[in-house]
Amino acid sequence: MGRKRCVGDCSKMAAGCCGVKKQKLSSSPPSGSGGPGGPHCSGESQCRGAELGLGGSGSGPGGSSRVNGLACGNSLSPGCGTLSPGCGSSLSPGSRKMVVSAEMCCFCFDVLYCHLYGYQPPRTPRFTNDPYPLFVTWKIGRDKRLRGCIGTFSAMNLHSGLREYTLTSALKDSRFPPMTRDELPRLFCSVSLLTNFEDVCDYLDWEVGVHGIRIEFINEKGSKRTATYLPEVAKEQGWDHIQTIDSLLRKGGYKAAISNDFRKTIKLTRYRSEKMTMSYAEYLSHRQHHHFQNGIGHPLPPYNHYS
Repeated sequence: MGRKRCVGDCSKMAAGCCGVKKQKLSSSPPSGSGGPGGPHCSGESQCRGAELGLGGSGSGPGGSSRVNGLACGNSLSPGCGTLSPGCGSSLSPGSRKMVVSAEMCCFCFDVLYCHLYGYQPPRTPRFTNDPYPLFVTWKIGRDKRLRGCIGTFSAMNLHSGLREYTLTSALKDSRFPPMTRDELPRLFCSVSLLTNFEDVCDYLDWEVGVHGIRIEFINEKGSKRTATYLPEVAKEQGWDHIQTIDSLLRKGGYKAAISNDFRKTIKLTRYRSEKMTMSYAEYLSHRQHHHFQNGIGHPLPPYNHYS
């Protein structure tokens, strides 16, 4: 028999979402253990949801709730290369057609490139402008180190949302200095669109590698806090359900011992995502074939290879 499930409305949900480094975790911590205490966001405010009075968010234009950073490890899953729509996607075979596309990653690179070189912003792209909660993630180098990620759980029209969070994640992630022109050739851009939000009544009712999770809990001071991991995080880190939950609690600022009874008090929302990743080299190749597709009127970037 499946676990009891309650579907909820998450259209107004916001939660802190910060990057984590690879942690060495033992098997599931015993009841009452402190759980993994890996790095969490710098500054208590980063781990709170704006609309809930809890963590890492600011308000972007249009009143959207900004979520600082990506909750993900430093390495991609095996077989999770660039320009791979299945990377981070939780759509099953035969399900609806994916919305996320390589063109969205190209648009993010266009926006960042134009900003860094002082060109006029690119014109309206051709992909859909439907509203989605979204994240823009930047990684850098051959080892794909996290370089910045900020997103929102409030649905935003994709044209304005990707424009906004491209620059916010590249320039205003408080964990990193603003990006520079010199970093462009080593960048990877990922666009994640969040879908299928469901409130569940059992904190274990989600699947590692398929669902992202957002938890809400009351900390030892009586304050409501939230934290979230995108769908790829637990799998990349090699965590099971309990390790993931305990890591989220620590990231959300919970400092007391974590018992199984406390875990049962958590309110958990699971969700899925569509993810597309593109390297700068792939962006250049795409641009050379579709130079004016998005209204880009400036010269091609002064880079002819990825190093």
